[in-house]
Amino acid sequence: MAFEVNKVVTDRTAEDRSVFSEETPVEPGSVLGLEIYNIWGTDDGIPFVGAGNNPATVPFPFFPGPGGTRFVVVRFPPESAEPAEAAGASPEEIAADAERRQPGLVGVFDPDAPGMHTTDSIDYGICVDGEVYLELDDGAEVHVTPGTCVVQRGTRHAWRNRSDRPCTMVYVLVGADRKSG
Repeated sequence: MAFEVNKVVTDRTAEDRSVFSEETPVEPGSVLGLEIYNIWGTDDGIPFVGAGNNPATVPFPFFPGPGGTRFVVVRFPPESAEPAEAAGASPEEIAADAERRQPGLVGVFDPDAPGMHTTDSIDYGICVDGEVYLELDDGAEVHVTPGTCVVQRGTRHAWRNRSDRPCTMVYVLVGADRKSG
């Protein structure tokens, strides 16, 4: 079930009246074989709302700092599909291109374990189409299917699409401070 991603944004006027400020389709960015729809983001810290002059979206860096948020839709291709941008490019060229397209995304990935990454965020995800496996660093996995809600709390993990069709996940990322010990 492929679907178009559309964005509707509301706001308040200086006269304190509710209005629709944006209603547009969202085009995906293609990076590392993924289709990423950057819907909305807020600055780090405590966001505010009010009458008029509300801040614009802050989609990058991809992962927000403490208190910041990101709202994204990600379509994971089957693992068997090689990303078009990988054809004939060096790993360094692929990473540089990915960083240009989605600033802040590539730096969280473990270069010695493809797909594995750790973020300083709490990520709320829901599978809306297809299937994917959520793998943790010890090899434990959960099969994620439509309707499955995931709360990812800063653990090292990877998303593995072993099916023959794309999987669509919707995420809200909330930047967090990492505590050790």
